[in-house]
Parts: sequence; C-alpha cells; structure tokens
Amino acid sequence: MAGISTHVLDLTTGKPIAGVPIELYDLSVNPPKLLNRTLSNLDGRTDAPMLPSSAAKAGQFELRFAIGAHFKDEAALADVVPVRFTVFDPLQHYHVPLLCSPWCFSTYRGS
Repeated sequence: MAGISTHVLDLTTGKPIAGVPIELYDLSVNPPKLLNRTLSNLDGRTDAPMLPSSAAKAGQFELRFAIGAHFKDEAALADVVPVRFTVFDPLQHYHVPLLCSPWCFSTYRGS
C-alpha cells in the first residue's frame, strides 16, 4: 500500500482527537496546491487516506492540523501545526501522525 495517512493523538489524555481539520498540500508547486481536506474521526484517523496509493508521487508535502479548537487554551502554543515531509519512494506508504498537547507537538514516520 502506498500513499499518505495520518492520525492525531492528545498527549495530555493519551486519546485520539476527533474532529480535527486536516489538510494536505503539495509543495512542489507555487503556491502550494491543496490536495485533500478532511476531519479526523473518533479514532483520530481519517476515514480515507490523505493521498490514496493511486495518486502517490515523490515530492514535498505538508499536513496542516488545526488543533486550536480542540485545546481551547489561550496559552496554547499553536493554532495550526504544519508538518512538512518528503516522499522519496511513492511505492511506499507514508504514515505521518501528530502527537500534541496545548504546549508541544511531535511527529514521526509510522507504518
């Protein structure tokens, strides 16, 4: 399976975050092209891949996670978290989750 997928976890509770607006952009064009826009489901995942295997390609991408509404904290570090990454091999699957709290966020390449 190729393509791009993601999920969102709240580090303060250890639980998935539902209802987070997530966008995927192709950064190989100027201005960046919006490829997909969706909301995370009850499991913190998207109901379909952000980029299906049929559309997989090498290049620079950015996922944008609008987490501000979830935390509703005036001291929160970020309203929208951008995660830029490179797809080197379009035949591989790229899973790029976001782990976040009101004060920090992190990502990794999952499986």
